[in-house]
Amino acid sequence: MTEEPRSHPFRHSQQDVEAADRIPDTPQTRAPAYRLAFTDSDFMCREELRPVRLQLELLKPQMIMDERGIESTIVLMGSARIPAMGEEKGKAADTLAVWYEEARKLARMITEKSMQSYGRENVIVTGGGPGIMEAGNRGAHEAGGHSIGLNIVLPHEQAPNAYVTPDLCFNFHYFAVRKMHFLMRARAICIFPGGFGTLDEMFESLTLIQTGRMRRIPFLLFGREFWEKVINWQALADAGTISADDLGLFRFVESAEEAMEIIGNWSDGFRE
Repeated sequence: MTEEPRSHPFRHSQQDVEAADRIPDTPQTRAPAYRLAFTDSDFMCREELRPVRLQLELLKPQMIMDERGIESTIVLMGSARIPAMGEEKGKAADTLAVWYEEARKLARMITEKSMQSYGRENVIVTGGGPGIMEAGNRGAHEAGGHSIGLNIVLPHEQAPNAYVTPDLCFNFHYFAVRKMHFLMRARAICIFPGGFGTLDEMFESLTLIQTGRMRRIPFLLFGREFWEKVINWQALADAGTISADDLGLFRFVESAEEAMEIIGNWSDGFRE
């Protein structure tokens, strides 16, 4: 992150961090109480500091993306377990590997168009992991552009995929804050087949649009056969738990080209 010009005359906090590293080693200076509060990881991880950690997770990616001039994003969500064609691993690959290639193609096409606005508009953002997430970052990389990865610390180690732009690769503790960053700049949401995580992200996003907490944007579900098998959308409307109009909040698509046409023709889609 770049250092902002300061309008006040006070000593910079970084100067005190450096000075604290040079103080004499004594029983007093070794005590945890003596550490500068904002450099004390034990203190920062205390239960009472949760509101501060939430704010920091919101601020850090926000500030970095602002500094990079990123104005809008296209969100790609989907399973971490769907491999590239020819890299079939496990049951998911039997019928779903095609979606890796569609996600990769879509990200490449979007990024090529984004570069016409110097990579500030409609930047690809994924969860930064493997599978569909990798495909999205990979397509952007192949187009010569940058892309964002929003990783999260999981019980099993998961490194970011190799295609995320390094200085736009973030790591989160809080799922809720991570999901906010998925949506804060979103111009379109593209949902590929996935599991619990994808369903969670999909339904939270749909709920925000349904309730007017977020403006309506293109909301595209890739693979009608998969989604209609997993979720009986019409049954929700028939039962009255959603309105018939809510079924119009999303569209099924089968290809990257179809998605590009919908996004491109959206009234608040790509800027020409």
